[in-house]
Amino acid sequence: MTIADVKKSAQERMNKSIETLKADLAKVRTGRAHTGILDHIMVEYYGSPTALTQVANVTLIDARTIGVQPFEKKMLTTVEKAIRDSDLGLNPSAQGDIIRVPTPALTEERRKEMVKLVKGEAEDAKIAIRNIRRDANESLKKLVKDKAVSEDDERRASDEIQKLTDKFVVDVDKLVVEKEKEVLTV
Repeated sequence: MTIADVKKSAQERMNKSIETLKADLAKVRTGRAHTGILDHIMVEYYGSPTALTQVANVTLIDARTIGVQPFEKKMLTTVEKAIRDSDLGLNPSAQGDIIRVPTPALTEERRKEMVKLVKGEAEDAKIAIRNIRRDANESLKKLVKDKAVSEDDERRASDEIQKLTDKFVVDVDKLVVEKEKEVLTV
């Protein structure tokens, strides 16, 4: 393993942390309808739990309504029940062969809870990024111990990993500010 490998691995893992944060933030409900909030819902399909997006077409009908159209007509009630039983607090209604899922407007109190949730997700991402930095620095120390690199090279690489960490923490903060603004916009 070389210094370049350590830095590349750290950067890839930090990128994954940012992608995970983006996915988690997409699930946080805002006042507007968003098809991503249904992504984690599982539906009983021929005896096995299957992602909702694999058994139905999920689209936006308007700014506050999500449309869910199961590929098989007999799945209509199963899909409707799965959405109703989810922890999202949504109340779907079947109309013909499509399920309409209105997203209720958020109260001020609920918006503040959502902001807290967003900040919690961000803190988790920052912790993950700092853990990656720690792992990378330990790998660098091991390279010095094994006499594969000099202490000066290790110090320079350690500084570069710190800069990388700082950059990703700033990225997390930017994502949080955007999501906060989105959640608080009425």
